[in-house]
Formats: sequence, C-alpha cells, structure tokens
Amino acid sequence: MTYDFDLFVIGAGSGGVRAARFAAGFGAKVAVAESRYLGGTCVNVGCVPKKLMVYAAHVADEMEQAAGFGWTLEEGHFDWGTLIANKNREIERLNGIYRNLLVNSGVTLLEGHARLTGANEVEIDGQRYSAKHILIATGGWPLVPDIPGKELAITSNEAFYLKQLPKRILVVGGGYIAVEFAGIFQGLGSATSLLYRGDLFLRGFDGSVRTHLKDELDKRGVDLQFNSDIQRIDQQADGSLKATLKDGRELLTDCVFYATGRRPMLDNLGLEHTGVELDERGFVRVDDQYQTTEPSILAIGDVIGRVQLTPVALAEGMAVARRLFKPEQYRPVDYRNIPTAVFSQPPIGTVGLTEEQAIEAGHKVRVFESRFRAMKLTLTEIQEKTLMKLVVDADTDKVLGCHMVGPDAGEIIQGLGIALKAGATKAQFDETIGVHPTAAEEFVTMRTAMR
Repeated sequence: MTYDFDLFVIGAGSGGVRAARFAAGFGAKVAVAESRYLGGTCVNVGCVPKKLMVYAAHVADEMEQAAGFGWTLEEGHFDWGTLIANKNREIERLNGIYRNLLVNSGVTLLEGHARLTGANEVEIDGQRYSAKHILIATGGWPLVPDIPGKELAITSNEAFYLKQLPKRILVVGGGYIAVEFAGIFQGLGSATSLLYRGDLFLRGFDGSVRTHLKDELDKRGVDLQFNSDIQRIDQQADGSLKATLKDGRELLTDCVFYATGRRPMLDNLGLEHTGVELDERGFVRVDDQYQTTEPSILAIGDVIGRVQLTPVALAEGMAVARRLFKPEQYRPVDYRNIPTAVFSQPPIGTVGLTEEQAIEAGHKVRVFESRFRAMKLTLTEIQEKTLMKLVVDADTDKVLGCHMVGPDAGEIIQGLGIALKAGATKAQFDETIGVHPTAAEEFVTMRTAMR
C-alpha cells in the first residue's frame, strides 16, 4: 500500500521533533502536526522558561553576597513585567529555531490538531493523511485535584504568564516542580508557603538530599507545611483567595499554584479508532521498542509515563527513528544512571541509586557524606551548606550513586554521570586529582565512610 508519509508525528515537542528530524535525515517522508506551540512543554512552559526564572531569583542571592566582596549596591528593584516580556521574546526565538529545524530537515509541518481516525490515518482540520507509522508524542498536562474552587488555582502553564508577581503564594505539591517554583517565587520576593500532604517532599530522592534541602529552604524563609492539603478555595471580596485545609485551618493568599502531578495529553486524540491501549495509570502502553498495542502506532516521551525528562524523550525519539529507518544504528535507550537536576534553591544534582534504593536492591553499602559552607560564602553572613554524598557498594567498591545539594549541582553531576556509566569505583574517585579550589573536588576527597 502507498502512504502519504512514512512517519507521521503528532506533537512537536522535544521527542517528536527529534524523531521527525532524524527520520527525515534517514530518507523517510515525514510530517509533524502541532496544535499548540513548537518545542513542547520544555521550551514553552517547562525547563527553559523555568531556568530563566531561576536565574532571575538567584540575582537576589548575588546582591546579598556582594557586600562581603566590597561592593556597595543601591537597593535593587525587581520588575516582573520586564522578566516575563524578555522571557517571552526568548521563547519566540526558540519557537522559530524549532520551526527551522523541522523545515530545513525536509519535514512537512502541519499546524493544527491531529486526530487519529484509524491505525494508519490522521485527520487535521478535515484533511486526512495516511502514514505507514504514526508516532504519538503529545506530552503531558498539569493535574489539579477536583476540589471546590479548583478554577481559582493556577499550574505551571499559567505561572509563566502571570500579569504580576503575587505578594503571597501557596505552592501545593511535593515533587520537583513544586520545590523549584517555591524557590523561584520566594527568591523574587513573594511570601511563599509550600504545602505537601506527605511527611517530606521529593519522594524517591535520597533521604539525605531531602532533609538537607528542607533545612536550606527553612533558612531562606519558605513556609514549609507538611501533612497539609487543601479542601477548598474561595475568592474573597478583595480579590484574595482563602484556602481551607483539611485540618480546618484557613490560609489567605493571592495565588494558589498546584504542582501535584501531570497526566498524559490524550484529549480528542481519537485513540478509540485504534487498538492503542492505556496502562493502569492512564499512560499509553508501549513495549521496549515504543510500539503500542496497535502495531503501526508508536509513542514516546511523557505520554508513556516512563522517565519524564526532556533528554529522555530526545533519546527515545532517536531510538524510534533509527529502528524504523536506520536499523544498523539502532540501540535501545539505557534508563540506568540518568543524571538529573532539580533547580531548587539551592539546586540538586543526582545520578545513580539513592542510599535507600541500594540497600533495597541488596547491596551492602558504604556511605560517604560531606556538608560544608561554600568558599564563596566565607566573606558573607550567609550560612547555606552544600551536601555531597557517594553511595558505594562495599563488596565491589563500585560507586552506585552520587548526590549533591548546592550551587552548580546540575553542572557538576553531568560529569559524574559519565563516571557512573563507565562503572567507576571509589578507588578511582580517590585517585582522581581534584580541581582546586572548587566544590566539585569534594567528590574525589571524601575518604572516610560515615556508615
């Protein structure tokens, strides 16, 4: 049978664009459909604008530290509108880059909502296209619990476009998005409370990392309220919001920000016209080669609910393009030892197993930890501490996990990710000469196991 396209990609986010570009480069005839914005969540309402806002929040730290180095600064003034306008201009520039990447690769870009009408057919604005392979890369969407007043709350989607900086904000959630935005708003001047229904945020991260970040956020003045959850939200006469908690307490605020998880974006996708099945969590069910239960349809990225990170979606997109159109170059995605950063304040960098995971997996472990005040802070009154931690297999000496909370954690952990991927031992860490004076050298100078 002759098809209009060899590959039809639904969604022009990181994974979809990567798959489309490389499939076209391998000689396939490719189309991409996008109804919202080029670049997906990461470029528009995720990693990129969030990191720009993290930079903005860090300026307050730099100004505070300046006096210790002899600088006298006039009182600073932050303008939210300027930040948002500059951010929007940068996002528009990136949208253009993504457009050029696709078009210059020979991909047909169709801007409109794509809906599946069969195993090999997609409809956009009344026009139908056939394809040998269809790739679902529609990403995720923020979830807000179904409580009275939920329409008064915002999510990460709206946070990047607020007209003004809230004087008071409640951030609800215990994942990385919640702690990142709590740090952003606190750093930019909002009175910030972080509510989480559990005992401690960042479930699944190393225990030392979680407790260390809690202590540092406490120092920064973030109001941490654990074992707390909102029952309802009500608008007040003055425009403020009243959040009534399940324990009966009432909190007044100007903004309620929910970061309580994300769902796969499958709205009006037409899955009912195919044999595609969802798993028990509601994500698209795929096998190890990203093939759904409909043989002609594949899926990657956040919509399959594996590791919801941009670089992972990129790797999955590349794997699909190679398997379909350049099989001699195909290699499966390795989900082990994925370096991860959380751009909290201070930031987290982590790769490999947590101490808890290592023990649960049956390893006998040696744990090395170091907490210290960074050199940059020694001329200031700031008491922030950096944490570095290594989890080592006591029998093989192999380093199982590296964890850090402190400035440049994401930059530092990238190199350690290579070391863990290569199977480095603690002895090899010890034999590596450190770069002095840096915080990073602490990872190669920890000699005594704490436990």
